[in-house]
Amino acid sequence: MATGSAVLIGPKALEGELSIPERASGLVIFAHGSGSSRFSPRNVQVAEALQRRGLATLLFDLLTQAESADRRNVFDIPLLAARVGDAIRWARADARTVALPIGLFGASTGAGAALVAAAAAPVDVRAVVSRGGRPDLAADALGQVRAATLLIIGGADVEVLALNRTAAARMTCDVKIEIVPGAGHLFEERGAMDRVIALAGDWFIVHLRQGASL
Repeated sequence: MATGSAVLIGPKALEGELSIPERASGLVIFAHGSGSSRFSPRNVQVAEALQRRGLATLLFDLLTQAESADRRNVFDIPLLAARVGDAIRWARADARTVALPIGLFGASTGAGAALVAAAAAPVDVRAVVSRGGRPDLAADALGQVRAATLLIIGGADVEVLALNRTAAARMTCDVKIEIVPGAGHLFEERGAMDRVIALAGDWFIVHLRQGASL
């Protein structure tokens, strides 16, 4: 059973929810997509499944309410990546999470921010999973990512799939593309999110366990 607590992240005191199961083997920090928040139902669904597999999770708002009102901010990848970096530093300073290997889970634009943050913190971040993400938004940081990266895309999300393939070709780390057949950008089709959850869970379990010994 995971225990949850409200937390404040970084100098902006961004609101978050930290959940830690007994004998947690790692921590997954979530970076939500544009127009979303820590209450993203799909990210919450993934987080709860990861907790059942023994992983701690941190869901937090990348922007303050005032910042979210400016649409330019929700697509400002350097700003969003800096906020993910704040969360990584917070996790490394908090006694409950200081020893846990870190993974990042990014959705949509949050995936681009997660990859930029991973590139900036290669010692701390061991794994990244992107769900319907825009890794191309990480631009030049793609070649600097050292964390094992899994890109999950819906088979019917044709344009984003092409962007993911191009981005993966620019990466030099352990990177893998998994296509969920028939799924669209939001993975609303029957069984699609179950497949995302299974793939993400397996990826984090394997790569965060490896990171624990580093």
